[in-house]
Amino acid sequence: MSYALWIVQALLALLFLFAGVVKLIMPVEEMTKDIQMPGAFLRFIAVVEILGALGLILPSLLRIRPGLTPLAAAGLVIIMIGATVVSLMIGPVVLALMPFVVGLLAVFVAYGRWKLAPISSSSAPSALREAR
Repeated sequence: MSYALWIVQALLALLFLFAGVVKLIMPVEEMTKDIQMPGAFLRFIAVVEILGALGLILPSLLRIRPGLTPLAAAGLVIIMIGATVVSLMIGPVVLALMPFVVGLLAVFVAYGRWKLAPISSSSAPSALREAR
């Protein structure tokens, strides 16, 4: 299960990193051509996607606060719910399948790293824990 989670985490991180960077580079006029959303909101989504991509990998890889990985995945689930709704509003149902499936994969990572195969922290126990 752990291997499957790592593979999905890496693929989602690459996807969200790419999507976020593209949204930061692309002109606002080009992004708002098909959908009527404020440019600042789309830039915010781009930053959230990049931070979410980093949050999917770095805490678990470095074993520093690995509990942030399921939180990053849960945050990306919220982003993908919004993307699915917007896709349904602007086009056929088939267009909404991609963000829906990506959202399901993010749910898998969130639940998997929270309950099925959580990663333990590499930090040594603190003095407060030893005193108990």
